[in-house]
Amino acid sequence: MSPPTTNNRPPSSPSFEPPMKKTKSHSHSSHSHSLHTINALNHTSTDVHIDSVIDDDIINNNNNNNSNNAHGVVSPSSDGFTANLSRKKASLPNPSSKKLVIKLLKAKPTLPPTFEEDTWARLKSAINAIFLKQRDSCDLEKLYQAVNDLCLHKMAGSLYQRIEKECEAHISAVLRSLVGQSPDLVVFLSLVEKCWQDLCDQMLMIRGIALYLDRTYVKQTPNVKSLWDMGLQLFRKHLSLCPEVQHKIVTGLLRMIERERLGEAVDRTLLNHLLKMFTALGIYQESFEKPFLVCTEEFYAAEGVKYMQQSDVPDYLKHVETRLHEEQERCLLYLDPSTRKPLITTAEKQLLERHISAILDKGFMLLMDGSRIEDLRRMYNLFGRVNDLESLRQGLSSYIRKAGQALVMDEEKDKDMVSCLLEFKVVLDKIWEESFSKNESFSNTIKDSFEYLINLRQCYVGGGDEFCTWLKAGSGGGPETRMLFVLVVVEGGRWWWSNAAGGGGRMNRPAELIAKFLDEKLRAGNKGTSEEELEGTLDKVLVLFRFIQGKDVFEAFYKKDLAKRLLLGKSASIDAEKSMISKLKTECGSQFTNKLEGMFKDIELSKEINESFRLSSQARTKLPSGIEMSVHVLTTGYWPTYPPMDVRLPHELNVYQDIFKEFYLSKYSGRRLMWQNSLGHCVLKADFPKGKKELAVSLFQAVVLMLFNDAEALSFQDIKDATAIEDKELRRTLQSLACGKVRVLLKEPKGREVEDGDSFVFNEGFSAPLYRIKVNAIQMKETVEENTSTTERVFQDRQYQVDAAIVRIMKTRKVLSHTLLITELFQQLKFPIKPADLKKRIESLIDREYLERDKNNPQIYNYLA
Repeated sequence: MSPPTTNNRPPSSPSFEPPMKKTKSHSHSSHSHSLHTINALNHTSTDVHIDSVIDDDIINNNNNNNSNNAHGVVSPSSDGFTANLSRKKASLPNPSSKKLVIKLLKAKPTLPPTFEEDTWARLKSAINAIFLKQRDSCDLEKLYQAVNDLCLHKMAGSLYQRIEKECEAHISAVLRSLVGQSPDLVVFLSLVEKCWQDLCDQMLMIRGIALYLDRTYVKQTPNVKSLWDMGLQLFRKHLSLCPEVQHKIVTGLLRMIERERLGEAVDRTLLNHLLKMFTALGIYQESFEKPFLVCTEEFYAAEGVKYMQQSDVPDYLKHVETRLHEEQERCLLYLDPSTRKPLITTAEKQLLERHISAILDKGFMLLMDGSRIEDLRRMYNLFGRVNDLESLRQGLSSYIRKAGQALVMDEEKDKDMVSCLLEFKVVLDKIWEESFSKNESFSNTIKDSFEYLINLRQCYVGGGDEFCTWLKAGSGGGPETRMLFVLVVVEGGRWWWSNAAGGGGRMNRPAELIAKFLDEKLRAGNKGTSEEELEGTLDKVLVLFRFIQGKDVFEAFYKKDLAKRLLLGKSASIDAEKSMISKLKTECGSQFTNKLEGMFKDIELSKEINESFRLSSQARTKLPSGIEMSVHVLTTGYWPTYPPMDVRLPHELNVYQDIFKEFYLSKYSGRRLMWQNSLGHCVLKADFPKGKKELAVSLFQAVVLMLFNDAEALSFQDIKDATAIEDKELRRTLQSLACGKVRVLLKEPKGREVEDGDSFVFNEGFSAPLYRIKVNAIQMKETVEENTSTTERVFQDRQYQVDAAIVRIMKTRKVLSHTLLITELFQQLKFPIKPADLKKRIESLIDREYLERDKNNPQIYNYLA
């Protein structure tokens, strides 16, 4: 029933008449008019009655002088109401003379008995029209007002239930109609999408009509859903009651996604709408996501195995990267955002985690050998996604050790070992920087692996004094001596050692080769190398130097080669030499480079001594003419130890040596000079039939060549008797003069080796394009004896260091157990050594009465002051 309305007819044409005395009828008219107006405007449950009362005294006063105080009086007439408006000046009425009284009505207005049913009939007709997509005769404004009226009269609960019932009936019918529909899954999904879209539109229209119900009754009543949520709940309920429909929807969705993964084009909009439907219904995870992840796992499990068998690793990694990108895009286009993490995790597990070992075994070495920066970066990123960089790091460590071991352990490649290691390190650093994102753990892996390689050919040599003395003597025919996996074989005056595994080598061979590599780079004759390039090479070699555990081996060989470069004038750059010494000092401290710096001081001091000698009276009065001589005075502690070699010098050189010795001892009393003939070098002027030449030769070569000033031909024995040079050194010297590239002498019979019966003659047919010819390259070459001597000195120095460390520790502790003493020795010693070797040194010190065993416990040592 509609609320009452106001029925105000327009008044008849007004006429102007004098004011009337019957004001009560005016008052009655005003009362009637006010009542109708309130009934029309007020829809609340309380009606009011307004009664206007005017005092009779005021009316009487108005009879006497109505023109002075009446502003406008309305009186009834037969034709309606007549208004009389006075143009005279109006005076304000007295407020105290007028009273306003408000009274409640005695009877409450009631609604028609069929108000609810009539109103619902109109609403039901509209709802059915919406569901059937038909037009309704009632406009939306009236429908909205109808819902409003029912809510205002406390009929909202009944209205909500009736709307719910109508919606449920329609939704149930629609979903049942889908049963048995098209077998084509795509067509079926399109039907479902249309039903869903229709329902959404219809529920929105119904909610628009019943908006007042949604905003009042639903909000004020607990456990009552909004009309939209109610529609979703009904759809979800009846969808679950139609398992065939729900199963067919899920199956169709999974088939479409699988076809898309196989490369077919699918309707992504359809997928998006249906999956949003599942999300809105709250059944996405249970009904779709779980079976979807299961299908994804099965799909990628089969595909991973197939592609690993058919593809190489680079192509497989690209495929995995593409698949993961596709799944990411799939999540953006139609899957719910909550699916992204489990979906990507499932794909990564099946395509990556299950095949980590196979990927590394099958292709990692191939990628590293080819420096495949992009593919290695892809592998690093993919392994990082599954938190398995540790496997990649271990694979890198294994690769470096395996590839590096081929370089370090192959004795035939010793000559190129350092350069190959440097190139290998550069490649690894580039891969680490560009492919492995400068990962610190990978950097440490590279360092650890290189440290392993540099110290791979490491031999642990120990023993007592007898062993060292026997090794130094080098007596031939001695028995085989086995000590700690190291077999020392002495045979025919030569010795070498090999480990029990069969690999030959000296103590820390890479350390020795690094020193020789530096010697090659710092030696004069490296044409085309700028100072910047040389400095860069030194920095790279220094990286390898840091990995050396027994740096005393490097120091010994570096010092030996540096001595030759300085004494023979073969250094390419003194600045570069000092720069390298500075780098070593920064790395190892001043104690490591103290002797090397002392060598440079001796060279500088020798220049001053030679200059003083030339200006001395002895040099001006006693020196033979035609000879110039320069002497290097070396401090014994700074330079390598050289074995003395006797030689019978020409008379002129003997005179020169005596005069210099007289000058030096007169200037520095209390010192002793010992000539090292093996390090001397000369420049001889030779007159060949084809032209004059200057020959840069060693002192031994000069002594041999000067014999041919007085003889045309000499036998080996003649030369040996005349020069008194040691047999082996003489053969080496004659071989360099008669069998090398520069053949100043000719040997009969011809051959590479010098035999006892050979004879030598001056080569009168010698010719060369250069005026000065270097023949003394033999001095720069390392002999077996030199290498043996250097290695032996390292052994001896290590034993001295071990003894000193033991005494130093025991002097501080006084009493110490064997285990603690060994532990502290490992902490202090900077080179690798076996515990058995330390025990032998302890026994040696006990024999020499530095230590003693405790009488009660033999595992405890006491220091003897």
